[in-house]
Amino acid sequence: MLRLLDCASLLRSSVSLSALCVCLAFGTVGCGDDDDGPTDTGVDTAADDTGADTGDADAADTNIDTTPVDPLIVTGDEREECAASNPLKSPFFGDLHVHTRFSFDAAAYDVRTGPADAYRFARGEEIGLPPYDSAGNPTRRVQLDRPLDFAAVTDHAELLAPTSICSDPSSPGYDTRTCVSWREGNAANADFGEFLRSIGSSSRPLQTRLCLADPTLCANELDDVWGEIIEAANEANDTSESCSFSAFVGYEWTGADGGGGRNIHRNIIFRGGTVLRHPISYVDADTPSLMWEGIENNCLNQEGDCDLISIPHNSNISVGQMFIPERDDETPYDAEFAARRSRLEPLVEMYQHKGSSECVSGIVDPLASEDELCAFEQVKEKFCAPGEDPLEDDCVGICGEAASSFVGRGCVAPQDFVRGALRNGLAEWARVGENPFQFGFIGSTDTHNATPGEVTETNWQGHTGDADDEPEEALEPPGGVTISLRTSSPGGLAVVWAERNTRADLFDGMRARETYATSGPRIVARFFGGFGYADDICDNPDLVQVGYDEGVPMGGVLTGTGDGAAPVLVVNTLKDPESVQLQRVQIIKGWLDADGESHEQVFELAGDPDNGATVDTATCEPSGAGFDSLCGRWVDPEFDPALPAFYYARIVENPTCRWSQRLCLAEGVDCATVDPTSALSACCDGSIPQTVQERAWTSPIWYLPGD
Repeated sequence: MLRLLDCASLLRSSVSLSALCVCLAFGTVGCGDDDDGPTDTGVDTAADDTGADTGDADAADTNIDTTPVDPLIVTGDEREECAASNPLKSPFFGDLHVHTRFSFDAAAYDVRTGPADAYRFARGEEIGLPPYDSAGNPTRRVQLDRPLDFAAVTDHAELLAPTSICSDPSSPGYDTRTCVSWREGNAANADFGEFLRSIGSSSRPLQTRLCLADPTLCANELDDVWGEIIEAANEANDTSESCSFSAFVGYEWTGADGGGGRNIHRNIIFRGGTVLRHPISYVDADTPSLMWEGIENNCLNQEGDCDLISIPHNSNISVGQMFIPERDDETPYDAEFAARRSRLEPLVEMYQHKGSSECVSGIVDPLASEDELCAFEQVKEKFCAPGEDPLEDDCVGICGEAASSFVGRGCVAPQDFVRGALRNGLAEWARVGENPFQFGFIGSTDTHNATPGEVTETNWQGHTGDADDEPEEALEPPGGVTISLRTSSPGGLAVVWAERNTRADLFDGMRARETYATSGPRIVARFFGGFGYADDICDNPDLVQVGYDEGVPMGGVLTGTGDGAAPVLVVNTLKDPESVQLQRVQIIKGWLDADGESHEQVFELAGDPDNGATVDTATCEPSGAGFDSLCGRWVDPEFDPALPAFYYARIVENPTCRWSQRLCLAEGVDCATVDPTSALSACCDGSIPQTVQERAWTSPIWYLPGD
């Protein structure tokens, strides 16, 4: 008899694929219309406190049909040929991290819009936001100034069925203890009732009592919800010759690393219309390795066209857990496992509304940076200086020296930030010959309002429903759990270079890492690396063609030529026509020395960091010089052909008003009279910056010594 909560142990064992499929289909999230399952009673009496928390649920599975089912759903990828195509590729702007009413937290914030609404919004239509009035009408409306080119709804896989059931008064499970505890929780403090068991408050993820008591109810509901998510993406995906919009099927695996809310989350993005029958959640597979095994066995290794990638996000709040090159048994990666991780996770989310994951400075750590621009949109307000105590000095400590938990003040680990991971990736390459952290970059929003691409600082509506719709809520200082507070931001965008705006072309661009991240503006950035680019390449009208012909684009790898030649890097960038001018372009280099120690350095490439550009914080009017475009050619002045290295470009705009300053002005805050105990005092006390310098980060180009 298959136990309902034994998925993790099955995945760890060498079970057959059919057994794994049964586990994923019935073990924790249910599957199919199984009319032989237990009769629904409307209350979760079949799993009380004495059995459910330990996973002892044999009584609930006596009638389950364990016949293996096809692990895939095939909806097809037929489409017309695009009328237009660019062999030199175009930049397409999108958002690959979007939550709707099917996510447990979004629904708790009274978000009522679903996947179809999110795709309508991405394509330029207006949608409503909470709060809702007594007649159920939204009291706020929002619309993009510029539609996106692509998007993916990525609702949390862990609680799709219970969230839908507990939001539907007509469902027989609506009045269960599970649902009542969720609805009565204080979502503003990340209190989601019993749902917390499935998102990391215990040492292992557990199924809700509701679904233990009535697996058939949850199985049928999961079928319906997942089917609606797939249908919404397929209907929004433009398969006509205009190729105006691509909608990807996706979901979020909301890993928490054994409890305490420690973020090791991933977004799973499918290439086309062949997808998993059910998402593999953190409840099904409670480590990244088990999740990777599940998607390999049930998608990548199946016959047919199932393909996907896994994208880590918010590594900045993963308290040292996101980029550890160790297996579940704590043995180091070998070359095969390192290559596997790189293949499954070719991208990382550099930026989103819960902060920047580029780098961290101001702390003492071998992987910390001496880079003033690392302070950009850090979700943690103050890091502990040497000798300071996190509890006594109201600061965030270094992981290993402070409580390693996201719940509470948490801790910071430079190895979690993308630059630290890239540096460690070089060390792993030197050790085993493969780099598990060879990431391209994207940005996204992580909106929980079903509003992909809502990244404007001008009149940002927040990203968490009725939890941040009021100024006092939006300007609250960080508390126990980061949701959407004054250190949050509107988030960023993912940009993919591709010949056409189709699922296949965009996905291939992601797989190749020919991508970049922005913090919101639609900056256009090219980045090439080679060994022979001419001194005057920036004046060459065929720069892009030469870039491809004589080198590699962002995301590519250069190998030693044998003659010791240094890589030549070229960055060409254009400002967002609806934003301010560019200030400068930088090259960030990381390398491994002969002793195996990693280093980094920032080089100015183009523009002027001292251009005098500024913004009047009383009116938000910018002033000063800048650049509509910047191009630069750079040769590493300290290149050693025997040492591996990576390089990426950072493009920085002139200053503008941050969203919070615009909110303070809109509220008419008078610093002479504001209540110092009010959240609005943040407008005056210097706790948050008044200005921001938006930016873009290109995916790296790696140099590896040749044989």
